[in-house]
Amino acid sequence: MFTDPVKNLKAFGLQENNIVADLGAGTGFYSVAAARMVPKGKVYAVEVQKDFLTTVANKAREAHVNNVETLWGDIEKLGGTKLRDSLVDAVIMSNVLFQVEHKDKFLDETKRILKRGGRVLLIDWTAGVSVMGPNAREFIPKNTAKEMLEKKGFAFEREIDGGVQHYGMIFKKG
Repeated sequence: MFTDPVKNLKAFGLQENNIVADLGAGTGFYSVAAARMVPKGKVYAVEVQKDFLTTVANKAREAHVNNVETLWGDIEKLGGTKLRDSLVDAVIMSNVLFQVEHKDKFLDETKRILKRGGRVLLIDWTAGVSVMGPNAREFIPKNTAKEMLEKKGFAFEREIDGGVQHYGMIFKKG
């Protein structure tokens, strides 16, 4: 694994009753880890690739967590997650910012679904550290990512250690 979801989520500080959205959930490493940390809450694993949603559901079942709901949705479209306004306490965006084509719309959707005071965990690739990950043109430098979120009204809280190949930051919705 390229980054440690459990370590990163512990640094994020989820509460046991949080409602969490894992945007671009992929195969569910963060979704399942978050579900264990929010036993009285819920995790929405939002993904556009339907095969991945099946994988997430299977992983959740194997892990004996029943608070993960998979949603087929477009995270790059306002309303595309199918979650209602101001529903979630926390958003996870791991290895997804570099992939989305419409970054402004993605961040608008993130802001829409977050409660006031809700937080974002951003984990993304660090350029030049590994031959794995995106190609050189796709990397989003840490300072650029920070500026993008701040421009959308998210307040930078702090950095976390995302691992050797990743950076990590936490933001708060004002």
